[in-house]
Amino acid sequence: MFRLLVTASALLVAAGANAQTPRKGGTFRYTAAYGSSFASMDILASNRAQDEIWAKAIHRSLYNWDSKANKPVPELFTTVTTSADGLTHTFKLRDDVYFHHGRKMNADDVVWTFNRIMDGSKAYPGARYVRTIKGAVEVEKGQAKEISGLRKIDDLTLEITMAEKGDPGFQFITAVTSIYPADEAAKESFLQKPIGLGPYRFVEHVPGSRFVAERFDRFYKPGKPYTDRVVISIMPEASARDVAFRNKEIDASILGPVQYQAYGQDPALSKGLLEVAEVYTRVMGMNQEFKPFADKRVRQAINHAIDTDLIIRRLVRGKAVRATSWLPVSSPAYDSALKPYAFDPERAKKLLVEAGYPDGFEFEWTASQNESWGVPIVEAVIPMLQRVGIRVKVKPVEATVLSDVVRKGEYQAYIWSNISGPDPAAALKCFHSTVPRSACNYTAFANPQVDKMLDEAGATDDEAKKLDLLKKANALIQDEAPMWFFNYNKAVLAYQPWVHGLQPNATELAWQYYDEIWVDETSPAK
Repeated sequence: MFRLLVTASALLVAAGANAQTPRKGGTFRYTAAYGSSFASMDILASNRAQDEIWAKAIHRSLYNWDSKANKPVPELFTTVTTSADGLTHTFKLRDDVYFHHGRKMNADDVVWTFNRIMDGSKAYPGARYVRTIKGAVEVEKGQAKEISGLRKIDDLTLEITMAEKGDPGFQFITAVTSIYPADEAAKESFLQKPIGLGPYRFVEHVPGSRFVAERFDRFYKPGKPYTDRVVISIMPEASARDVAFRNKEIDASILGPVQYQAYGQDPALSKGLLEVAEVYTRVMGMNQEFKPFADKRVRQAINHAIDTDLIIRRLVRGKAVRATSWLPVSSPAYDSALKPYAFDPERAKKLLVEAGYPDGFEFEWTASQNESWGVPIVEAVIPMLQRVGIRVKVKPVEATVLSDVVRKGEYQAYIWSNISGPDPAAALKCFHSTVPRSACNYTAFANPQVDKMLDEAGATDDEAKKLDLLKKANALIQDEAPMWFFNYNKAVLAYQPWVHGLQPNATELAWQYYDEIWVDETSPAK
């Protein structure tokens, strides 16, 4: 059972939605808070949480995440049967799923999409999930044209053979594995006007401004969606979102640290807060191709030199939990006995001397402007590192650029917020030496002991043994310190009193299920 944590306010939101009859009509006005633009209208090409905000309206994957049950659930299929060895899964696809251009989805679309994702020349982010299918890595390397572990039995029956045991639901729940229409997705027009299976169909995208979608009447869930339109405004500035929310110009918005504190102290606004401990880990990743970072002692020194608790308290305003390693507190493989690096500048200096850097060194740190894990955090860390002789040159970039820089390894250090769940095995797989940087092994981490533990965990049917192996791998990753382990995010969504059906989605609170959301008659938006 996953220990994804939600607050009482989150449960009340769900309960409130069930207590009333959903109203049809109106507009849900939402925000995209993680950058000044969307990276692409091709969701398979983007690994940014920002882009999945719009994609949840347009697209669907084989599975979806059930925020109440805390597990992946069927979305595009009705049944799945698993072979005795736990590797082959036979899916019976739904017979009532239509793409927005009018054609029914079939097994060919799934096969085409997954093969597209594994095109090694494109480095699609969803490859980190699809590569768990037998034969997918061979396609990625150009050694095969099609994934051998994918087999169409008939139009509505699909067989997927995985490379290792585990619930495939954890691999195919995010928008980067969305199923595309094979007859349309190869066309250039698709990149400007996406066609999906979701509850809303694309209307317009004004770069840097907004995304608009309207109800799709042939959506496969009877009676849904409820609202006529979804309008997502791009608002990277927390102050702008605050003004718009207070002026009732938007219906829901992710809060930054300052607004979280202010809204929590406001008698009226505090009634409309949805909080959840997300499966995200914020880190400073270190490129070991940059000579100083090749030495574990240097990486450990950085972890000791930073007063992480002070930064969380003063800058993040307590809207986070101190990180110990990669797996967050909401993970079933989180080890509460694992202690974070102690703030110990003298220990840091000693480690630098042992590594051959008695006078320190200088490095370039790439960061976006995000207030919770970007340039403001870097600026607070700089004087702490200077005290032990490490000098920093800040390289500010736009959020869309940051993801490309990291995936290509074009950095000395970066700071970012990365998904680290909900499945601990899949999350830790990002530290397996066979996983490329473009998929999710962003620091090109390689450790034979970690590989061995992860391989054994993927092969066993013993859940207790599996969790023990994952805990040990997570502890070894902490000791190797490929990153400064900063914090695990606690996300907060502010919502207006007329909004109903929001979900406490711990895989990313900003990823809401638009088919569940409705607005009552008090909404000012028609």
